Amino acid sequence: MSRMSAFNSPLLLGFDHFEQILDRVSKAGGDGYPPYNIEQTGEHALRISIAVAGFSMDDLSVTTEDNQLIVRGRQVDDGPKRTYLHRGIAARQFQRSFVLAEGIEIIGANMDNGLLHIDLERHVPEPEIRTIEIEGAKKTKTIEVDPQE
Repeated sequence: MSRMSAFNSPLLLGFDHFEQILDRVSKAGGDGYPPYNIEQTGEHALRISIAVAGFSMDDLSVTTEDNQLIVRGRQVDDGPKRTYLHRGIAARQFQRSFVLAEGIEIIGANMDNGLLHIDLERHVPEPEIRTIEIEGAKKTKTIEVDPQE
């Protein structure tokens, strides 16, 4: 069974990439762990803050793959076995993905008070105006001469 695409119009040529991005976003909904905020910190600046209490910097990785920002967390249990009477602090591994638009650059990442902050900047390109020369076929008139005349 084929699914209907919003980008199958003949007027939308070359938008297959956007359809793939939308598919990734819909699949990356996840379970909401860990919680995060996205805030605008400047005219062209964004910050993603992810609650990673209990994770050290060594337990976290921030990578980009294609146009996705991927944050992974995995705690390594290198201590003695603990007996919990109540365990309310999550200690599970996670992967959180964010699809980045073209022109978004990751400036840096830092941890502060159990929050991982990832700073992004959107580069706004100057509009480029090009004039395209229109070429036409040269019209030539062919005259046939009858050799018997």
